[in-house]
Amino acid sequence: MEKKRLKVSVVLPAYNAAKTLKKTVAEIDRAIVDEVILVDDFSGDETLKVARSLDLVIVKHRNNRGYGANQKTCYRTALKRGADIVVMLHPDYQYDPKLIKHFVALIKEDYFDVMLGSRVRSRREALAGGMPVYKYYANRILTLLENLATGHNLSEWHTGMRAYRRKVLENLEFKKYSDDFFFDSQMLFGIVAKKYRIGEISVPVVYFPEASSINFRRSFKYGLETLWLATKFWFRGLK
Repeated sequence: MEKKRLKVSVVLPAYNAAKTLKKTVAEIDRAIVDEVILVDDFSGDETLKVARSLDLVIVKHRNNRGYGANQKTCYRTALKRGADIVVMLHPDYQYDPKLIKHFVALIKEDYFDVMLGSRVRSRREALAGGMPVYKYYANRILTLLENLATGHNLSEWHTGMRAYRRKVLENLEFKKYSDDFFFDSQMLFGIVAKKYRIGEISVPVVYFPEASSINFRRSFKYGLETLWLATKFWFRGLK
């Protein structure tokens, strides 16, 4: 019996991505990807103008809702349009779109339910790629604590390149999660709680002025919220 062809959708949670969007989309392999969905979170630049010149499904927020809220719209839209595999890719070109085919293949071949793109293969590579020193060490400390809390051994919990099997998104209550950056941590802890299989691929680290990045204050808030969630998970596991 012939296997059903799985529909692959790439979702782009966009905010002020006009300078990098075209380059990002150009490197998405349309032989692998059936549809690219961009959700614009009320950008103040020409993100929408650039997007309309490309072959994208476009959804526009009427006000700025936040990074987590943007992803929620991305996933709801992809599921509604029949996606079987959803790849979340930042449109700021921090993550290499040419690697999408490897994420998709490992889910299609049923090795994993979720794929993560890990930017932290070594300290030297991460810092040479432009990752700020404080972010590198915060990433390592948080990842260590999250692994201890969950019993996993992921090399990075804080990547912005992820791929999901449809059933994962259908079974997570992500609509209840944060509308801010904390959303990413809640997603992974939810995935771990439901015992989905998580795989990783190393991805190059690319930081440059046009790439999006949260400031120190919001990074600190994100870190505290993530520690709180890891602590809750740890004590729940000890019961």
